[in-house]
Amino acid sequence: MAEDTSSEPEAPDEPAEPEEPEWKRKQRLARIFGEVLPETTSDERDSSAESEESASDRWLKSQVPPHHGG
Repeated sequence: MAEDTSSEPEAPDEPAEPEEPEWKRKQRLARIFGEVLPETTSDERDSSAESEESASDRWLKSQVPPHHGG
């Protein structure tokens, strides 16, 4: 019978990279991809801060015609 010679050759031992600190990794990823998820969830944040409307939000709501509901 034929011998199985399809096994991959072993890769040479590469030096292990030093482990990157978590804060540095997050900083690097945020610089590349931007911050995708906030650090806190909505139930952890102060709800009074979210209830305040910005001037642009008030202006936008004031521009909605009455027949579109408001």
